[in-house]
Amino acid sequence: MKILITGGAGFIGSAVIRHIINNTDDRVVNLDKLTYAGNLESLRPVSDSERYTFEHADICNRVDVDRILNEHKPDAIMHLAAESHVDRSIDGPAAFVETNIVGTYTLLEASKAYWRNLTGHAKESFRFHHISTDEVYGDLEGPEDLFTEQTSYAPSSPYSASKASSDHLVRAWRRTYGLPTLITNCSNNYGPYHFPEKLIPLVILNALEGEALPVYGQGEQIRDWLYVEDHARALYKVVTEGRVGETYNIGGHNEKQNIEVVHTICDLLDDLVPVGSQSAGRSSGLECHRDLINFVPDRPGHDLRYAIDASKIQRELGWAPQETFETGIRKTVQWYLDNLEWCRRVQDGSYQRQRLGEGVAI
Repeated sequence: MKILITGGAGFIGSAVIRHIINNTDDRVVNLDKLTYAGNLESLRPVSDSERYTFEHADICNRVDVDRILNEHKPDAIMHLAAESHVDRSIDGPAAFVETNIVGTYTLLEASKAYWRNLTGHAKESFRFHHISTDEVYGDLEGPEDLFTEQTSYAPSSPYSASKASSDHLVRAWRRTYGLPTLITNCSNNYGPYHFPEKLIPLVILNALEGEALPVYGQGEQIRDWLYVEDHARALYKVVTEGRVGETYNIGGHNEKQNIEVVHTICDLLDDLVPVGSQSAGRSSGLECHRDLINFVPDRPGHDLRYAIDASKIQRELGWAPQETFETGIRKTVQWYLDNLEWCRRVQDGSYQRQRLGEGVAI
C-alpha cells in the first residue's frame, strides 16, 4: 500500500509513520504544514527510507492537496492533521476552526474527487481514515460510565467542538457521497516525541529543571492514558482491516487522575535522577520531586472524566494495548532522559530553524 498521512510530523502522526516504515512494506507520503507542533526531527529514524516521502503543504490548500493526491496516488488516507491543544483553543479558537473544520472539509472534497476518478480494485479498496478524539463526547457522569461508539457528542472546548464538527463532516461525506470512510476516537496519548506543552512531557522537563509542576484544580480530572505506539498499531489495524463506515474507539484501559500521573512521574524521577544528583536547575531545599507540585486555578469548561470502552476494536480487529500505564510511563520518562537534546531544541525553537531533507525549512 501507499498511505498518505496528514499531520505526519506531529506526535501521533510521526508514531504512525515510524510504525509503518519499521513494521510493514508499505510506503508513506507525509503531508504536513509544519506548524509549531510539527517536528521532522521526530522522523529521523525513518526519514532515509526509500518508502518515505515528505510533502510540505497545508490541508486547507485545495490546489496542493489535489496535486499531492494525483501525483502520489495513495491507496488510503490517514487524516491526523489537527490543532489539538485545549488551552490554545481557549485562547485562540480561530486556528482550530480553520484547520480542524475547513481543513477537513477541503481534504474530504479533494479525496472525493480523487476517489471518483479511480477504477476497479483501486476504487473498491480506497479508504479515508479520520483520526479523532474522545473529547468530542464531553464529560462522563457516573464512575462506571464509558464512552462507546454510540455515545452522544457533547464537546466542551473549542478544540473538541472543532473535532466533533470534523467527525460529522466525515460521516456526512460517507452518507451523502459514498466516500469509504472510517473514524477512530482515541483517549489521551503519551510517549516519546510528545510536544513539551502537554502534561506528561511538561511535568518531566519542569521537574528536571527544578521548576514548578502546574496542576489544574486539585488534579482530580480522570483520563484514560494510551501509549502512543499502541495507538499507532491500532490505527494501522483500522485502516487496513476496519469496516467502511464504522467508528472504533481506542483506549488504553488506564484511567488515572491527573495528580496520580504527576505523582508517578515524580516518583520515577526520584528513582532515576534523585534530587541532588544534579546541581543544574535544581531548587535548593527539595526533598523529592513532588515538592515541586503547584496547584493552579482550573481552566474553563474542564471535563472531569474520560474513559473509553475499546471492546469493539478488540473484538472485531483483535487489537489490545501492549503497555500498561506503569510500563509505558517508565519507558516515556526514560526516553526523555535519553533525549534531552531533542527536548532542548523544541524548547528553544531551534527545531523550526533547522533545514532537513530536501531543503525544507522547519
